Amino acid sequence: MDTAPKPARRPSPAPTLSRPARRALLCVHVVASAGWLGLTLGLLALGATAATTGSSATVEACVRTMKLFADWLLLPAALLTLLSGLVLSLGTKWGLARYRWVYTKFWLTLGTVTATVLALRPGVDSAVAAVTAGGPLPDAGDVLFGPVVSLSAYVFMTVISVLKPWGKTRRGGRDQKPFA
Repeated sequence: MDTAPKPARRPSPAPTLSRPARRALLCVHVVASAGWLGLTLGLLALGATAATTGSSATVEACVRTMKLFADWLLLPAALLTLLSGLVLSLGTKWGLARYRWVYTKFWLTLGTVTATVLALRPGVDSAVAAVTAGGPLPDAGDVLFGPVVSLSAYVFMTVISVLKPWGKTRRGGRDQKPFA
């Protein structure tokens, strides 16, 4: 009778996307991310114009356009980026928590989507309300802070997507070793 312990079974591999599905989803993710970044650049340009112009008509046009971007374009691009990135991470070798750069991107994306809903859009709404009421732009920070922070986060996420720094997480290192 053999009393030697049997080696522990490795966990079943994560479901993987087929190559065509992965490539299509990667294209969706890159286009949505680039769109989100471009919209944020547009918001920054409009906010800077609104904050520095002396024309009340220009200020009103800028903040109304910012509202249009924030209400109709920004959130769908943000959610599509988050969803496509999540599916890509769960359906590929990268995983959601195996590599530090993927994990960092996930949490930054989740944070920026949340900030878009809870801070950026309300800031733009308050600027529109103030200008519509005939008052001056409440504060340049209302129209500049959100786009500057968002743009910084998106550029950082783009850089780590290309460089893939920091290696594996503790969980990612454990995935390679058989369980004892």
